[in-house]
Amino acid sequence: MTDLDHAAHALLRLPPSCGPVRLVAVDGHAGSGKSTLAARLAGALGGAPVLHLDDLATHEELFAWTGRLRRQVLEPLSRGETAQYMPYDWTHRCFGEARALPPAPVVLVEGVGAGRAVVRPFLAWLLWMERAPEESWTRGRHRDGPEQTDFWDGWTLAETRHFAEDPSRPFADTLVRERREGYDWLPGPSATAGQDQIITHRDGSMSAN
Repeated sequence: MTDLDHAAHALLRLPPSCGPVRLVAVDGHAGSGKSTLAARLAGALGGAPVLHLDDLATHEELFAWTGRLRRQVLEPLSRGETAQYMPYDWTHRCFGEARALPPAPVVLVEGVGAGRAVVRPFLAWLLWMERAPEESWTRGRHRDGPEQTDFWDGWTLAETRHFAEDPSRPFADTLVRERREGYDWLPGPSATAGQDQIITHRDGSMSAN
């Protein structure tokens, strides 16, 4: 089994946190590798649904998407219903056709601020991509190209302000560090020594007890 297989097995052992769903957040700085981790973890989970918070944010509301998240996603899932959200089109600056998000055993929500205070009560687990902000932003700028320079200049200021006011990392259950092949899964700041947890961390892996 790979480290992702171990992590998937551990997450499936968690109790549901949002109706029948184990809602798992993947948070971290922009460009830190959240989307890639979420995609790989979804594959290890057999095709778990992934909600990208970029689909709920807008140019004018980079972090003011919590109302949409609650109405369109959290409340339906908490009732065991399929959520319907309208993804934002960053090119045409408008919301698109509704997209379904079923109440699967594990649903991943990835994006900057996925572990913010208003979301945490609905989470079964919070993963934090452990990569420094400057390195993450450099990766993101390189990925998006020079035509997005102005956006990134504004984004880094907004992200810094967001995490100063509403940090996620101190509440992370697991810190995830990318390595050449796979990931290291380390206890997050919220982990308590000797705590009786369903999930444990050992030898860079996340495992279910």
